[in-house]
Amino acid sequence: MSVTTESKRYTPEEYLEREANAEERHEYIDGDITVIAGGTPNHNRVAGNLFAFLNFSLKRQPYDVFIAEQRLWIPERRIYTYPDVMVVSGEIQLQEERNDTILNPLVIAEVLSPSTRGYDKGDKFSAYRTLESFREYVLIEQDSPHVEHYLKMDVDRWLFSEYHGIDASFKLGAIALEIQFADLYVSRARFKTPRI
Repeated sequence: MSVTTESKRYTPEEYLEREANAEERHEYIDGDITVIAGGTPNHNRVAGNLFAFLNFSLKRQPYDVFIAEQRLWIPERRIYTYPDVMVVSGEIQLQEERNDTILNPLVIAEVLSPSTRGYDKGDKFSAYRTLESFREYVLIEQDSPHVEHYLKMDVDRWLFSEYHGIDASFKLGAIALEIQFADLYVSRARFKTPRI
């Protein structure tokens, strides 16, 4: 979720200076700064479940997994953003003279919100595709078990797959890992306390 904050245009340097002291996260799009609103409990559960699953599954492998607090720079579109979940393969490439901004995601996942759905599927995906390292995009509905999955097959060719239903699963092609919907959408086991 995002809301435009002001009409003034900012340089990337001004944005980074403001962001360093900000209490909330902001996205930067070619001069415009937009506050990133907090997500719903479902949004946070799904993003957190995906992060936890990937982080555990890729342990001791040459990947790093990041959740929404990690900033990404998309130089060709002059965008700073915070994907819900990102996977980096091998060595992390950081923006020059920065230790907090990644340049080389392999996989990006976004949990869809009503206010950002169109942007995540359209302009944001288009911007992500300008990153040379980017190979896979996962769009996850927060309120129902549904995933849209894009896998890069060639320079300008992406394979689209769609999955739905709590019994479904999908495979990440870039890292050969299968994800069960039940792992994304079930936040915790529910136990009843027995009466004695």
